[in-house]
Amino acid sequence: MELTTWNIPVLALRGLTVFPHMNITFDVERPISIAALSRAMETDQEIFLVTQKEIGTAVPGEKDLYRVGTVSHISQVLRVSEGSVRVMVEGGRRARMKRLWQSEPFLQANVEALPEQKESEAFLNSPRTEALLRQTAVLFEEYAGKVSNLPDGVKAQVLESRDPGYLADFLAQNVQLRAEERQSILEETSAYVRLRKLNEFLARENDVLAFEGEMESKVRSQLARSQREQILRAQIRVMQSELGESEDGDEELDEYRMRILRLDLSEDTEAHLMKEVDKLGKQPYSSAESAVIRNYLDVCLEMPWNTVTRERLNVEAARKILDKDHFGLEKVKQRIVETIAVRQMNPEGKGQILCLVGPPGVGKTSIAVSVAKALNRKLARLSLGGVRDEADIRGHRKTYIGSMPGRIIEAISRSKSMNPLLLLDEIDKLGSDFRGDPASALLEVLDSEQNHAFRDHFMEIPVDLSRVMFITTANTTDTIPRPLLDRMEVIQLGSYTDEEKLQIARNHLIPKQMKEHGLKKSQLKIDDGAIRALIRDYTRESGVRILERRIAALCRKADLNLLTGETKRVAVVEADLHGLLDMSPYPPALYSEREEVGVVNGLAWTEVGGEILEVEANVMDGTGKLELTGNLGDVMKESVQAALSCLRSRTAVYDIDPEFYKNKDIHVHFPEGAVPKDGPSAGIAVATALCSALTGRKVRAGIAMTGEITLRGRVLAIGGLKEKTMAALRSGVKTVLIPADNVRDLEQIDQTVRAALEFIPVGNVDEVLSRALCPAFARSRAEKTAEQEQTVVAAFSPVRETGGDALRQ
Repeated sequence: MELTTWNIPVLALRGLTVFPHMNITFDVERPISIAALSRAMETDQEIFLVTQKEIGTAVPGEKDLYRVGTVSHISQVLRVSEGSVRVMVEGGRRARMKRLWQSEPFLQANVEALPEQKESEAFLNSPRTEALLRQTAVLFEEYAGKVSNLPDGVKAQVLESRDPGYLADFLAQNVQLRAEERQSILEETSAYVRLRKLNEFLARENDVLAFEGEMESKVRSQLARSQREQILRAQIRVMQSELGESEDGDEELDEYRMRILRLDLSEDTEAHLMKEVDKLGKQPYSSAESAVIRNYLDVCLEMPWNTVTRERLNVEAARKILDKDHFGLEKVKQRIVETIAVRQMNPEGKGQILCLVGPPGVGKTSIAVSVAKALNRKLARLSLGGVRDEADIRGHRKTYIGSMPGRIIEAISRSKSMNPLLLLDEIDKLGSDFRGDPASALLEVLDSEQNHAFRDHFMEIPVDLSRVMFITTANTTDTIPRPLLDRMEVIQLGSYTDEEKLQIARNHLIPKQMKEHGLKKSQLKIDDGAIRALIRDYTRESGVRILERRIAALCRKADLNLLTGETKRVAVVEADLHGLLDMSPYPPALYSEREEVGVVNGLAWTEVGGEILEVEANVMDGTGKLELTGNLGDVMKESVQAALSCLRSRTAVYDIDPEFYKNKDIHVHFPEGAVPKDGPSAGIAVATALCSALTGRKVRAGIAMTGEITLRGRVLAIGGLKEKTMAALRSGVKTVLIPADNVRDLEQIDQTVRAALEFIPVGNVDEVLSRALCPAFARSRAEKTAEQEQTVVAAFSPVRETGGDALRQ
């Protein structure tokens, strides 16, 4: 009976697999392997050859070896050198290792024979088997045509063999396959399945060899072209030397090529620049065309293509920097911190384009500088005020004389980074003329869906702007084109309150100006009363620029006094301002403090903050003319017409002559006629002034109002309430009438202003007049007849329907 189990030495193979009936020679160097060979030679020269899973394992254990190997016969052992032998073996039978029971001084295991499936004679001669054998022959011929080191006898052996099992083992031993693939063939006991697996591996190997051949062919052709170019360049240099021409041109071209290759650009961009270098090489050195190409290449190569600054995304650090650099503006700083938080959670996300809108001097530009500092980004500032040429944004075509890239590309090149913070200042002051519309050119720049491949007219190659953070500033959104405004998220910066200005002056402006004027802390002291007087009497602004100039003037006076006088310390109090800064340019009160007829304090919003806007109305005998003066815009003229029509519908309510529009001339005047005035918020002030003038009833002192009026007397909501209320407080007003729809805006007003003013919401003109006009002296409430009472009720019924209460005089 044939022995089917063995207790024999084991030789672990590294990167090698031995198949049955195959002769193979290999070298053995490990001591445990040499000891296993010695043990086998002492007995019956049988040894179990098995492949180890990892080549780097020096002393393999049972878990490091495959289970299936080959019981082989040692034919010859030769000592090659000290510690190395060469052995020739003949593969015997497939076997499976049951247990590796010895690991020193050599490996020894119990193994059992792995029986192979016997195929019938009919199956071996079947068409299916014949087709598999032919496919194997075709695949092997393709393989043999792509390798050069295949022995001659192998091909003949493959064509002559008709045994699928032997053919699969023979090819697996002689074809370049992976160790895992060889092992899978060794472990398969079915001859047909073994050969089918081999065909799959052989087909994949043919594909790999085809790709290798293709790559080798490309490399060979590139080397040939490079060698040809070198030979031609050498010939050109020889001819130039014979002609006495300089060789600097070739060195310049080589330098350009090396700089382009070092940038590691995209394939298309690199090919485009290389084409320009080749074009430069064909031009005479002193030609105008070569100068244009050199300028173009220099601009392109100065771009920081692969240079980015490491962004610092830390919400707490950003909050500290913003709080240190800016006082107030809590909502603005919160929105910027939220943007940084989003980038911290998703650094690869597309950032929004922020547009800071507010009056001059409130810190729009300085906020952008603080954001760049917080994010550790380079800052590049572009002032767009007065820009009218589209080429300023997109650049000029390089074929024009004096052409240059646009401001966007220039700013990126100047920042030396591909992820800077670009500050587009004064975006609301863009112009347009026959040279194009720069606002339209900005549409692609400020669109996160398009700017990943921005093309400047000068460069003509795509530039990725998606990593750039854009912040724009504007004084108003009215002049920004709607498509451009739609691409930005608007953040409103309102006016500073007097208390905020005090803190800004104390913590920022005074230390800054003292440093610029060479003053130490011990040399100049400006108390809070003087700062409040500066804010109240010497400035009229939303921001702090004029305030900073006033503080600079005080510092200059201090410098002069310290240098020319005997004093060593200057202390400024409120009483000193008149002598240091002359007369206050603004009177302390700009509104009527007395109860007058036809004079009302309105509230207006301007780009520099809120203002008190007086409205004067006068009624004279005439023919029904209406005259408007004060440099009014169309909107305010229409407000006067609407207020007059509203009062005509209420003549019975307020004892106004029903025929006044025929026999009275009305003159409405807005003082300071040189200053243009327009806006939809003076309606109730005009109506109050007209009613006062027509009835002779005085307007209460210490009251101001803002709101638009409709023909039926409804009071509409207005904007700029924060600035208007601060103007009222600054001017000494105690009571402010506001539209009822603006009550929700009171939450945005500073607590100091809310505590100092009394706000009265009004929903219709009757409520306004009842609050603003003094009682009539000619008639009292008791003298009114029941018929007039009925008229009042009828007149107020539309107001009740809208939810308001009828207030009767």
